[in-house]
Amino acid sequence: MRFSDQFEARFTEMLTHYPTKRSVLVPTLLYAQDEAGFLSDEVITEIAGRLDLTELDVRNVISYYSMLTTKPRGKFNVQVCRNISCLLRGADELIEHCEKKLGIAHKGTTPDGLFSFEEVECIGACSWAPAAQVNYDFHENLTAEKMDRILDEYRTKVQ
Repeated sequence: MRFSDQFEARFTEMLTHYPTKRSVLVPTLLYAQDEAGFLSDEVITEIAGRLDLTELDVRNVISYYSMLTTKPRGKFNVQVCRNISCLLRGADELIEHCEKKLGIAHKGTTPDGLFSFEEVECIGACSWAPAAQVNYDFHENLTAEKMDRILDEYRTKVQ
């Protein structure tokens, strides 16, 4: 596995900020996923080796965090919060709307590879429910109409 020079510089820098190599696992996985699109077997093997961990150690961490994936996702990963605050303020309707608008269900990816969709347990935006995250961008106080505008905006980013 060959990572970019930018990844290598970040990785080297991170190692100086933590007391043990294992401590850089999550940020390293995030950077690797951003670069490769998902955490393939090859990426997992490489990171485990660099951090003196077993592949199982790395896979256990990946399985814990919803933002990490071992399967390819769309260019834009849409995550709608379904925790209690969001549910009370319309997350169920928003989830149903996104599924219809995108034509995919939970953990699905559009045929063009542009969007992935998933329901997540919490994105920490309870005061602004219902909320969603697209990649690293938060969107709050959502309605179906607002969500349509957001999705259309991301769609135009690739044209």
